Amino acid sequence: MTARGTQRLPARLGSLRRRFEHARKIRKVRSPIPEPLWAAAVKMAGAYGVQRTAKALGVSPCTLKKRIEQKASANDDISQVGAGTRFIELVTPTSAGPCQCTLELENVRGAKMRIQLKSVEMPDLAAMSRSFWNLEP
Repeated sequence: MTARGTQRLPARLGSLRRRFEHARKIRKVRSPIPEPLWAAAVKMAGAYGVQRTAKALGVSPCTLKKRIEQKASANDDISQVGAGTRFIELVTPTSAGPCQCTLELENVRGAKMRIQLKSVEMPDLAAMSRSFWNLEP
């Protein structure tokens, strides 16, 4: 870019350009540009446009545009997960009356067990079933 073009560059974009130039000087040949610099480039493109930012930083406009799309896609995924939700109340269901059921178990040895439940907690049911299935002959 000419000296005249550099003068028209906004201060923030000029600062990022210098960071890109420094990174190019100290990095190994063909190694990727560090992610924090790409993140800053994406942010600048939002403020100054893809073409202007890419030209100032010496990167491909197509590559910068892909980075912007990736960030937008990632933000959409995150925003859909928490789409304005700040608090979720979990309410325990209230029973309309006593819960009743009958459970009949029979194992391969022919042993039978019948359980009539009236408002029994699930861990209690699991323990009773487990003891029945683990009976020794």
